[in-house]
Amino acid sequence: MSKKGPTKGSGGKGRRSLEGKGPTPKAEDRPYHKAYRAKQLSERSAAKRSTGNRTDRIKVNAEFVTGRNSVVEALRAGIPAKALHVAIRVDVDDRVRESLKLSAAQGIPLMEASKQELDRMTDGAIHQGLALQIPPYEYKDAVQLATKTIKDYDRGYTKSQPLFLALDGITDPRNLGAIVRSASAFGADGVIIPERRSVGMTASAWKTSAGAAVRVPVAKCSNLTSALKEIKAAGIFVIGLDAGGDMELPNFELATGPLCIVVGSEGKGLSRLVRENCDAIVSIPIDSAMESLNASMAVGISLYEVSRLRNQGTK
Repeated sequence: MSKKGPTKGSGGKGRRSLEGKGPTPKAEDRPYHKAYRAKQLSERSAAKRSTGNRTDRIKVNAEFVTGRNSVVEALRAGIPAKALHVAIRVDVDDRVRESLKLSAAQGIPLMEASKQELDRMTDGAIHQGLALQIPPYEYKDAVQLATKTIKDYDRGYTKSQPLFLALDGITDPRNLGAIVRSASAFGADGVIIPERRSVGMTASAWKTSAGAAVRVPVAKCSNLTSALKEIKAAGIFVIGLDAGGDMELPNFELATGPLCIVVGSEGKGLSRLVRENCDAIVSIPIDSAMESLNASMAVGISLYEVSRLRNQGTK
């Protein structure tokens, strides 16, 4: 009588079948289980929150030039930028092509973003699928800059007499940008702004300056009145531009020495304390029908006259 069961070995097949498939997966890791679906939804929500937080961080720490024309102009001017954000599947035209070409030539990183992300980053501005991210401006210290400039001149390191602009209550970024541009055109050594009640070098100011802020430093001071006192002590003559001044700008004799021109806002003019700390108040003669000049226009006229008088003195 034969024995039951196989007469030959199974080759270990029986042992492997007894080993099973390991521990049972967790419910959230089983695709057919409702816990798996809940886990997927949770991960997607977390990813969206993470994207939103990243966008918020970018927005807090950066300024943006938005719109196709503005971005192209900013890149042409060589404005320093951290990144060019481009909408996914953006409609490509000549301005987009040039923006991509210029950013690549300048080594500016290209970042793709959804329209919703661009909307959040630019605070709802009209971006047309393009947003140029501008890094925070690095301001010089006003008094240190003025002191160093006049010392360098006294030691013969520079040939032109020190020339500064100080802004009292200028809050329009386009005015600041235009003033910086004029300062660059006429060889000024710096533009001084106070920390409070004054606009800073925003994206709009950068754009209006046409990149001039790369060449002319913008310096900050905690208090403009105190800074003017220190600037005067360093040997720089301070004049304030205001209507009804002690003297008129044409043929202003002291223009050929170290000079700081202080300009106030179009509406309020110079503040009382700033006016009192100027060595002289100088006015630009204009038609009586015109109450005042735009701040950037007044600066441009003043810098031209100073430049003219200094050139006369060197002949």
